[in-house]
Amino acid sequence: MVPTVQVAVLGACGVGKTSIVRRFVAQDFQEEYTPTEYRELYRASAVLSGRLYELHILDVPNLQRYPATSGQEWMDPRFRGLRNSRAFILVFDICSPESFHHVKQLRQQIIESSSKTPLIIVVGNKRDQQKHRFAPRHVLSVLVKKSWKCGYLECSARSNWHVLLLFKELLISATSRGRSTNPSICLQGALHRERCSIM
Repeated sequence: MVPTVQVAVLGACGVGKTSIVRRFVAQDFQEEYTPTEYRELYRASAVLSGRLYELHILDVPNLQRYPATSGQEWMDPRFRGLRNSRAFILVFDICSPESFHHVKQLRQQIIESSSKTPLIIVVGNKRDQQKHRFAPRHVLSVLVKKSWKCGYLECSARSNWHVLLLFKELLISATSRGRSTNPSICLQGALHRERCSIM
């Protein structure tokens, strides 16, 4: 049986959540911004170090507050299945401090409503707009890794920069969770040791 990793992609409006997912799954990027209105489940197969995995990627509309209970989740069909995810990609725009603050709140809400420690990777998108960023990369990276205890990565869906690397990190972290109590530990240096390809 092929192991399945279910991941939810969350963040504020316009940060590029869908663009990252579509770039990874279909090698597609749309310049025109279209807000996500309904939940979408994307499926991809990936081979990591010779082993096949199924990725179920849940892309949902902007979420103001993570549902604390199953009842809250099921009241809105756009977010059904969200609490089944044990891995989260929280996306912000490196040019928008508000989107980073939104990710900070979502992370806290996810942790408070989860019985098990979730795997969370914080992603700064729009690296192609580097000169407009609101804070240096190393400052954000240290904050997220040391204080939040999450993985951190920057990418550009437009330029297809580090998108594959993001999902490779996710798989490495998800498959090695039993060997490490801190998900961010898995993200440091492991990328060069593991091989990953998408099918």
